[in-house]
Amino acid sequence: MKRYLISGGGTGGHIFPAISIANELKARDGECEILFVGAKGRMEMKRVPEAGYEIVGLNVQGFHRHHLWKNIGVLYNLIKSMCKVKKVIQEFKPDVAIGVGGYASGAALRVAENMGIPVVIQEQNGFAGVTNKLLAKKAERICVAYDGMEKYFPAEKIVVTGNPVRQNLFNHDISKAEALAHFGLKEGKKTLLVIGGSLGARTINHSLMRSLRLLTESDVQVIWQTGKYGYSESKEAYSKYDKSKGSIVITDFVKRMDYAYAAADVVISRAGASSISELCLLGKACILVPSPNVAEDHQTHNAMALSSKGAAILIKDQDARDELVDTALTLLGDDKRRTALSRNIATLGIKDSAAKIVDEIEKVISNRI
Repeated sequence: MKRYLISGGGTGGHIFPAISIANELKARDGECEILFVGAKGRMEMKRVPEAGYEIVGLNVQGFHRHHLWKNIGVLYNLIKSMCKVKKVIQEFKPDVAIGVGGYASGAALRVAENMGIPVVIQEQNGFAGVTNKLLAKKAERICVAYDGMEKYFPAEKIVVTGNPVRQNLFNHDISKAEALAHFGLKEGKKTLLVIGGSLGARTINHSLMRSLRLLTESDVQVIWQTGKYGYSESKEAYSKYDKSKGSIVITDFVKRMDYAYAAADVVISRAGASSISELCLLGKACILVPSPNVAEDHQTHNAMALSSKGAAILIKDQDARDELVDTALTLLGDDKRRTALSRNIATLGIKDSAAKIVDEIEKVISNRI
């Protein structure tokens, strides 16, 4: 019986691919055992058990770049976490360790490598982080989503697999009319979907709040996922405007993203790797606002990989408050450009990514036998 250790999390962009990989492993071998390792207090501690898998939590955090003295506690917790992972690996005895990024991934995979467990890394972004570059030296295989990753990793270890996405997004039986009805929206009007990632995006929320009069007076509909931190503020701001012409549906979290994507003519999104992979596979015309608050500014690199191919519109975070809503409304009214963006982004999607990654995992195990 095969045993798989999967580590990573922190955001939906790490968690959803990890669960997709686990589901593919289970689909191929219902008897296999899968154990997740995540960070306490992060999304994975809820989402992974909801998906039916066991998870062990580590008390790990990111390093402070501006207050170096705070890293004393971070290092102490990292050492304790690595000791905990060692014990977990000794008891679970995994055949392979799979890392998808996030605070816990670095600790878990470093221990696995030192204990002789083969490691597979899944790098979701077009710009590799420090942790994965260090882990790559001993990793057996590195699954990537973008070409040109040889500048970060040993070329002989790289396989282009794409990023796994939530399979429940691809319900092709959903009509646009049905999707609009799900949100209480009307047919015949252009619909804008705004998603800031699983935790929301402050800049995107503030950009919409600043332009609510323009949105409510235009003949468009909006599905606006604010995230849990921006929900109350956004809802309060919208309560002051006339709702007779336009319609804005505000929610902290969209549970049925398949309906949301099916309803949308244009999508505003952050440029996380998982979101971009979904947009590519669904062929959605989109405006990307990269978050500046991520390691190595990797979201900007992700967005540039699309915008340079005419597959997305890139708006810098610092320009969003002035430009975002105007750009979205212009795009909603430009059928020709929307069609071109949709066509170009669809060519960049890689299908069956989870299956491709599991193929590589199985090769790594067979090479060890």
